[in-house]
Amino acid sequence: MSAEAAQPLSGTGPTGSAAPGRRRSRARIDLRRIGRAALLGATAGPAPRDRLPDAIRHVAEAHRAHHPDADLSVLRRAYVLAESSHRGQFRKSGEPYITHPLAVTLILAELGAETTTLTASLLHDTVEDTEVTLDQVREAFGDEVTYLVDGVTKLEKVDYGAAAEPETFRKMLVATGDDVRVMSIKLADRLHNMRTLGVMRPEKQARTARVTRDVLIPLAERLGVQALKTELEDLVFAILHPEQYAATRALIAADALAGDTLGAVADQVAGVLREAGIAAEVLVRPRHFVSVHRIHLKRGELRGSDFGRLLVLVAEDADCYAVLGEMHTCFTPVISEFKDFIAAPKFNLYQSLHTAIAAPDGAVAEVLIRTHRMHKVAEAGVVALGNPYAPAPEAPGDPLTSARTGAGAGAGQGAGIGAYAEDGERADPTRPGWLSRLLAWQQSAHDTDTFWTALRADLAQDQEVTVFRTDGGTLGLPAGATCIDAAYAWHGEAAHSCVGARVNGRLAPLSTVLRDGDTVQLLLAQDAASGPSPQWLDHARTPAARIAITGWLRAHPEAATPPAAAPRPPADAAKRHGGPDAAGPGSDTTASRVTLSVESFGRPGLLADLTEAIAAEGATVAAATVDPPDEQRVRHTYTLRLPDAAGLPALMKAMRDVPGVYDVSRARRPAAPGL
Repeated sequence: MSAEAAQPLSGTGPTGSAAPGRRRSRARIDLRRIGRAALLGATAGPAPRDRLPDAIRHVAEAHRAHHPDADLSVLRRAYVLAESSHRGQFRKSGEPYITHPLAVTLILAELGAETTTLTASLLHDTVEDTEVTLDQVREAFGDEVTYLVDGVTKLEKVDYGAAAEPETFRKMLVATGDDVRVMSIKLADRLHNMRTLGVMRPEKQARTARVTRDVLIPLAERLGVQALKTELEDLVFAILHPEQYAATRALIAADALAGDTLGAVADQVAGVLREAGIAAEVLVRPRHFVSVHRIHLKRGELRGSDFGRLLVLVAEDADCYAVLGEMHTCFTPVISEFKDFIAAPKFNLYQSLHTAIAAPDGAVAEVLIRTHRMHKVAEAGVVALGNPYAPAPEAPGDPLTSARTGAGAGAGQGAGIGAYAEDGERADPTRPGWLSRLLAWQQSAHDTDTFWTALRADLAQDQEVTVFRTDGGTLGLPAGATCIDAAYAWHGEAAHSCVGARVNGRLAPLSTVLRDGDTVQLLLAQDAASGPSPQWLDHARTPAARIAITGWLRAHPEAATPPAAAPRPPADAAKRHGGPDAAGPGSDTTASRVTLSVESFGRPGLLADLTEAIAAEGATVAAATVDPPDEQRVRHTYTLRLPDAAGLPALMKAMRDVPGVYDVSRARRPAAPGL
């Protein structure tokens, strides 16, 4: 919303000039002409009610391209209010201020945003920068639009200075979690401001670019809005690394003059699919500047096929696999490059088949295969979800089956039934799992530094694994997460009493790193006093786990002190417990003597609980040994005397019931004397 210079909306590189090479651009929209139209509309009086003002016609056309049946009257009313409210305000470039909300709205319209989002986008600066109030917005456009405008306004009121960053993004997370459309508008707002940042001082440009790089770009990635994320990356790249940006730009320009390597491969692929009877659209998808730069750093000298990828678009999911089969049959596949994100979508709803093929001339091309619907989601992410509170029929096999995909219910018509939970808080049904986790732990992180550090670390994780719970549910965790992270993601603070885990049915230490598709079962102790070990912090990866563990350890400082060695049982222990040799060494005791092996997870107080269970069954300890712990697992061997051999099953059951014990069996060798 800052007053930077306006530039053409589409078809430009990060510096505002036309990007070189094969980059296909959309129709160029001249915001200066839109601004003049806005001024003319102001002097000539309002447009007739039966037609749209010229300044908003481009928005309407883009919106109708995605939503043919959308009601445009609400957009007209929103534009009239925004234009009249901002009349007399100008950006630093001298352009009418109305060009900014128009540009932001056009960005969202081109991504396929529904009517309610576009209405709020047109109005997103009115409450902050004009005399318009939220009550007036509510009266004219309803609760949904008002909620979105208020959410964006609250984000804009917080300073982006270094000291304010943590609290700024706390509010961003809360606003996004309540309704992801708030962040969609914010991202589009930031994109337009980044496009027009040239009139600002260099230090202001750098500061804005760094905030965009550190938080907004990762959020765009998490929300799946690749179209915004890639352009923001290029804009930040141009500002913070101008020399490297210029070098990359030169590489792209040189490749454009060297011949269309990927175009030739695309023609071959199209021919193969045509002969196979598969209806498909084969496109060359150029890499953006940052992607080319990364490939250059990784591979050194670049080939023509490194400057882009092939994109194959089909109608149905099954067609994706048919295309894959033909390509792997007719070309030489690079098997290591194959990834199936259709069967296992990424955390941001992204779905595609990835592969790479070697053409007869030796050129290796990376290929993306997806349906048209998957492509829309890949580009627009949560924007493609529409109104998360508007019910819509579910489409079988669709990546958004579990999400509500309302196609733009008219704003101000009472949309949003079911938008609030019982406690009055909104509960966006399309909220991604990673966002739910961030919202959960940000409430626990009372310390600002802890929150900020954890947020930056979490956003740096651009990969996620999905693990299955034994109760049929799933857990979405960042790559590298361990059983400790799974315990806190599943059980919350109850995970403090976790004593072990089973991964894919086998016992595993809590430090085990989980892989995509693993099945995990967490073993919890019944003792509420049990707590985590300080060593857990060495293996906890998620902010939720680390914050919870740290908080418990601070509240229980004694847990950081290793327990003293267990005392050796006194020689007359058997007599005190009424053991069978109480009458002296002459008693007959062979039949009631047994050696048991106990497998357990180490925890404070375990040895005391075991000996108590043994004594409760009337048995006495003749000898015991404890092996050194191995990855938090401990093996105990006990030689015990029982008053009656018939009590052995009950004794073993009592020992198995001790929290932390997962197996008790007969041992072949007796325990050595002493502990």
